[in-house]
Amino acid sequence: MKQIYELLAITLGAILSNNFIFSQFLGCCPFLGVSKKVDTATGMGIAVTFVMGLASAVCYVVNELVLVPLKLEYMQTVAFILVIAALVQFIEMFLQKSMPSLYTALGVYLPLITTNCAVLGVVLLNVQNNYNFISSVVYGITGGLGFLLAIVLFASIRERLVFADYPKAFEGFPIALVTAGLMALAFMGFSGLRIW
Repeated sequence: MKQIYELLAITLGAILSNNFIFSQFLGCCPFLGVSKKVDTATGMGIAVTFVMGLASAVCYVVNELVLVPLKLEYMQTVAFILVIAALVQFIEMFLQKSMPSLYTALGVYLPLITTNCAVLGVVLLNVQNNYNFISSVVYGITGGLGFLLAIVLFASIRERLVFADYPKAFEGFPIALVTAGLMALAFMGFSGLRIW
């Protein structure tokens, strides 16, 4: 029962109160760059969720079976970057061969995930928080779902901002930053959330 509460706390934390975008400010580059339309934001969010879950699993195994036994913990960041880049390349090749329609739909989003600091952040936080394998995977997937929620909400607001009336000085990127700041304040309301 304690494990279920822990996984529930990880899930709610990653999606709401400790969201990678609004609380930890990780992954802001694709958040601001790929959030002009809901469909592209959804594609990016789904791809990031998949890679975060898979990277959490693979990096946990690499850390526990290679880095810790050989006392190479100081190489975690470099090893995790290499693992994430290799995973994205393998996923890209697999999708190109087996599911060309999905590969075409994702387009440039897959290579962008390699440089997404939220993916590296989730695997480093897994190690820092001493999560076991299941907790690491849950944190990776739900962290990706939190990213998906944030980017889709932001994209839907940005689509409506086209029709909004605001001062000329706020046109373009400034109004996007103001909107992101207001959304971060709204998500800050979840910071006191307790589940038991």
